[in-house]
Amino acid sequence: MNVYLVQNSRKVLKDGLLKRSKRRWSPLPFNIIENDVLPFPKDVELIASDSSATRSVYYTISGPGVTEEPVGVFSVVMDTGMLQVNKAVDRERTPQFVFQARVFDRYTNQETDLPLPIIVNVDDVNDNAPTFTGLLQFTVLEQSKAGTMVGMVNATDIDKRGTDHTKIRYSLLSGTNLFYINPETGVISTKTDTLDREVNDKHLVTVEIRDMNGALTGLFNTATATIVLGDINDNPPTFTKTSYDVKVKENQGEGLILRIPIEDKDLVKTPNWITEFVIQKGNENGNFRIERDPKTNEGLIYLIKPLDYEKTKNLKLEVMARNQAELSGTKAQWMSIPVNVSVVDEDEGPEFTAPTVLFTVKENTPNDTLIGTYIAVDPETKSSAGIKYYKVSDPASWIKVYETTGQLKIANTIDRESHFVTNGVYNVTMKAVDASLKTGTGTVIIQVEDMNDHVPVIPSKDLVVCEMDGGEMGSVLVVAEDKDRAPFSAPFSFELGEEHDGRWAVKRLNDTAGMLEHTKELPIGLYTVPLMVKDLQGFGKTQTVTVRICRCRNGACLAYQNSTTLGVWAILAMLLALCLLLLLFLGSSLWTNNKMHSPFLTPSLTLSTWSLQKLAYLGTREEGRYADDIIHAYGFEGVGSPAGSVGCCSDQDNQEDLDFLNTLGPKFKILAEVCNKK
Repeated sequence: MNVYLVQNSRKVLKDGLLKRSKRRWSPLPFNIIENDVLPFPKDVELIASDSSATRSVYYTISGPGVTEEPVGVFSVVMDTGMLQVNKAVDRERTPQFVFQARVFDRYTNQETDLPLPIIVNVDDVNDNAPTFTGLLQFTVLEQSKAGTMVGMVNATDIDKRGTDHTKIRYSLLSGTNLFYINPETGVISTKTDTLDREVNDKHLVTVEIRDMNGALTGLFNTATATIVLGDINDNPPTFTKTSYDVKVKENQGEGLILRIPIEDKDLVKTPNWITEFVIQKGNENGNFRIERDPKTNEGLIYLIKPLDYEKTKNLKLEVMARNQAELSGTKAQWMSIPVNVSVVDEDEGPEFTAPTVLFTVKENTPNDTLIGTYIAVDPETKSSAGIKYYKVSDPASWIKVYETTGQLKIANTIDRESHFVTNGVYNVTMKAVDASLKTGTGTVIIQVEDMNDHVPVIPSKDLVVCEMDGGEMGSVLVVAEDKDRAPFSAPFSFELGEEHDGRWAVKRLNDTAGMLEHTKELPIGLYTVPLMVKDLQGFGKTQTVTVRICRCRNGACLAYQNSTTLGVWAILAMLLALCLLLLLFLGSSLWTNNKMHSPFLTPSLTLSTWSLQKLAYLGTREEGRYADDIIHAYGFEGVGSPAGSVGCCSDQDNQEDLDFLNTLGPKFKILAEVCNKK
């Protein structure tokens, strides 16, 4: 079989002559069969070059399958160029080999042709059976319709694609009465709608996969697929008994009184199995509650309100059980059973005629005033004979309870504004005790009516008015409050007291506040203003507020900020006054003792009257703020102080220190001249 081509190449020269070049050989690809059997080596094809006709040549090959991995698969007969295969080949590992062939002159060892690429394809044989891929575990709901998809079986074959060697066909070897598999796609579907999880929750089916399109000669594998049936709520919970009876003592405290077991065939711990219980009848008074035990799925009936034998001797409850999920795939309904509750009679303590009683009392009602009677009776005899009454709680000790009659009288003055009263209500707890020392309790609710026993008051009586510029009058907010309730409190009226000085006015701002303002320009200082504040009934009294008029910074009174220190100007005025007095004292002494005339003494004496008055006035100023607008008299303390002179003017070594006096205006100019003379 000739599977190669030998081609000669020619070139056209400029002179039009043809010249032969080295030959290029292009053999067709060779083919071998995988897994070939002995004996080896086996001839594949002849590799030949036309140069062998004129020369003595030999052949070599190299590359993968020859000198490279996998080494030694192929070889060539050097003299003839016959390509041989030396061992069996697995197509699934190496489907093709590509290596090079060369031809050499035997005498010169030079290549006679260009290297030739050799391609050897390995033909496939069906030596691999198909295999399963993926999990063979599927789930489908019970009672699914016929034809419902369950899942898909996946398989693969490593033989050559596109051939019958890899064409797989699927089939079921078991479970064919319930399931069906598509032979081409491997999809498993239900064959019936009668699958019941409660009968059989899991099915095992055998699946076969065979290549060669399912031919008997094809290779195959089998495996077991697991089909789990999913649960639907096709079984309602059922009771293990047809009815229940339970006994409960009257006045028994809260607690469990009955367990109701339940059976459910559906999947445990799912909404199809979890039971919800409902008391449909007999619990109109709310004496019971029912809940589920999360561990056992039982119904638990609890008593939450005591039962009274004298009122109810027997109760018939109807309890229904249902699942969290609705029923599906069944015609069954939720079930109910009766529960009979019998109340057992007990010797009880006395009971008040009502759990609570309401009395209305005006505050400040006189002591020993009867406000009402609160009695108890024996629940069986309905008699109150032999029952005694006591207080359990009376926080303010306002009420006196008569032991044998249950009468309630005022013991101490009731004040509606007391912190013991909440929203006008005061509570007293009473206890009734019978001859057997059994007890019962009740509550007395006292509704305290308000009286107009409080006048409106001004809680903050220290007020501040900031000095205004441009002759504008200042004002301040006055707020009042009254402990009484309407109509004995706001809205309030505001007016000046009878002893006011005419320099102030007040007007109402809202129900609880008024605006106080001065009507005349007033200097900085403290003022007292009488104010009359009345409630809606005209009940009130005169109260005195203190108003401080001051200069403010950022709304705060500067007088407060400097109240503990003297201002710079006040200290300066005091020092200057001391200087002047010392000078006058020295001048007088010289005039009297030495009979000497002082050229500056007379003007100084003239100045002193004005200066003392002005300095006393200045001494009461604090950085431009006057304490009050009066003149203080100077108190003379005598002469001849043994301490000598301590005046600032008589002991000035540095005259420049008093230059600042010249900047203080004409009021201090003369004083500055006097102090600077010696």
